[in-house]
Amino acid sequence: MTPREFSIDVIQQLTDAGHLAYWAGGCVRDLLLGKEPHDFDVATDADPQAVREIFGHQRSIPVGESFGVMIVLGPKSAGQVEVATFRSEGEYLDGRRPESVAFCTPEEDAQRRDFTINGMFYDPISETVHDFVQGQADLKNRLVRAIGDPHDRMEEDKLRLLRAVRFTAALNFDLDPNTADAVRGMAHQLVVVSAERIAQELKKMLTHENRGLAMSLCEELDLLPVFLPEVVEKTIEFSLERWQQRIEFLHQLPTDSFEVAMAALLRDVPAPQSHPRQKSKAGTVRAVLKRLKLSNQEVETIEWLVRKRGIFEQFADFTLAEKKRLVVSEHFDDLFVMERTAASVEKVGDAAFEMVAMFRNEVPIEKLAPPDLLNGRELIELGYRPGAQFKHLLAAVRDAQLNEQIETKEQAIELVRKLSQD
Repeated sequence: MTPREFSIDVIQQLTDAGHLAYWAGGCVRDLLLGKEPHDFDVATDADPQAVREIFGHQRSIPVGESFGVMIVLGPKSAGQVEVATFRSEGEYLDGRRPESVAFCTPEEDAQRRDFTINGMFYDPISETVHDFVQGQADLKNRLVRAIGDPHDRMEEDKLRLLRAVRFTAALNFDLDPNTADAVRGMAHQLVVVSAERIAQELKKMLTHENRGLAMSLCEELDLLPVFLPEVVEKTIEFSLERWQQRIEFLHQLPTDSFEVAMAALLRDVPAPQSHPRQKSKAGTVRAVLKRLKLSNQEVETIEWLVRKRGIFEQFADFTLAEKKRLVVSEHFDDLFVMERTAASVEKVGDAAFEMVAMFRNEVPIEKLAPPDLLNGRELIELGYRPGAQFKHLLAAVRDAQLNEQIETKEQAIELVRKLSQD
């Protein structure tokens, strides 16, 4: 059973029990656009207790029971379906969650949703669209428009300021002027949204092929200074031409990697070498990424990519060891893609990249990354004590090995003894 088939089965069981039940939100939008939805959320007039009685306690999990949200578990191949009771909502005092909810009709439920294109319902059994917010007309007109008063919708959940941008860019639609005015006028209020939620929206924008359009809209609607002021300072205020280059850079990236896109966006922000445990210096790439609460792995990858910007222009002057270390780096492929795209946008020649590609393809892997000739345990057995010199000796041996100046363990030991005597 597929997720789609399981969601229809859930709707059928709710309907057989005498309830209204429809597909809701984004899946309806995608279906009407001729796209296959990723998820099939269900909205119903059955309250959470009724949902539990229909599907049983083992198969229904309350994840937001006070908000009328349950998860119904299906067969392994079908996954799970979110089932939410039609609801209206009270005031949003924290800019994220309503103080109260009340179960209601489909028409009332539609009015609490964010944008008209996300506010429709669809009955897959009767194949009927239930549209109380003119969502179908806005889909036809390729328009992202807030339901009702856009200021009220943004006031309820400030993350919608970013979601307006994401949907507009991802669908390549126009943003309704009144909705755009509300976003621009309330952009400064994005600060009340948690860093994690902002980062989540940013990831969705930057992993989509229209990432350049999304960032351009963030700048036009005054959102960028709120969550990425460093980009405004280092790129946009430097010159609009540079900003347009960055937008084109994002547009041309042939990858959906968040880390690569984020590194491209932060290309002009300083990325000094720093110890992971050090406090992040203000105005640096690490400070930006830590502020967004990204994972340590994401931080290290993005910071490394930014720090290595322009490195291939120096490749011809590298030692053999430096060349080998670079091309066997964990994120070399991402770096190569990013730098080659930057060179294309900035109209820089391709010769350096051809040289790098040739080096990587022609040097056998056993020479690019050979096993160490000497390790720390063996150095201790030779009578050396761990410390600053210890690390220096191991690095010197590895450099000599990669530079093909030594090939055997005996030569490595001889080099260590010579260096320790100097």
